[in-house]
Amino acid sequence: MRASLIQIAVDEDESVAERRLRAAALVREQAGSDLVVLPELWTTGAFAYERFGPEAEPLRGPTYEAMAKAASDAGAWLHAGSIPERDPDGSLYNTSLLFSPSGELAAAYRKIHRFGFDRGEAVLMGAGSDLVTVRLPETTLGLATCYDLRFPELFRSLVAAGAETLVIPAGWPERRRGHWTLLAQARAVENQAFVLACGTAGTHAGVPQAGHSIVVDPWGEVLAEAGAGEQVLTVDLDPGKVPVTREQFPALKDRMLGLEPPRRQDPPARSDG
Repeated sequence: MRASLIQIAVDEDESVAERRLRAAALVREQAGSDLVVLPELWTTGAFAYERFGPEAEPLRGPTYEAMAKAASDAGAWLHAGSIPERDPDGSLYNTSLLFSPSGELAAAYRKIHRFGFDRGEAVLMGAGSDLVTVRLPETTLGLATCYDLRFPELFRSLVAAGAETLVIPAGWPERRRGHWTLLAQARAVENQAFVLACGTAGTHAGVPQAGHSIVVDPWGEVLAEAGAGEQVLTVDLDPGKVPVTREQFPALKDRMLGLEPPRRQDPPARSDG
């Protein structure tokens, strides 16, 4: 399976419409790949909070239309990164779109873990609640987005649902790039799955982006890693390596599921006798 990660640069001098056209052209250039991946919130920039509302679009809006056509033209599965989605009730979500090679919408994933603590995405966008896996001819994808990478229980649940390849678009900041690489490898090792983590280049609202999109195999080996600038990272994967790894080192079979948190135990009463 050939996968291409498009580490697109977000330039504030480029309009969303212009970047949408440029991203579609880059997708078309990946004809011959089986799976193409774009980053998180590449239309607006992941840290451009003030643009989420004005640039939000319905699920089947202009980005949907452009990416559906690009997927069809390339004849590839396309994870089109994520967009600020405006639900019919007015709520905003950080929503990823996955298209089939015929341009049909195969899945949409609303980001579950929102970044920002008490500001930004965490207060401007709603949280998704559904796990999403999609069966491709070669592998089963499990979908997650950026900050989700810090929550291993999400990925355990995706693996329990059949995921073999974890696709993670992101807008990860340069100042925490060490975490990006470390966590991508950790998610691969602990789940014995491929990790395809696609970030952005450029600067979002004054926040330099990490870039360094990365592909990790089920043993935690880095198969390919981008630099800091705009780049297309293409790698050939052997989907058969997932079941082989899980059979040769069957750690997933030793998971202890459904553990309850420990109950508080008070110390024994002191005796003076």
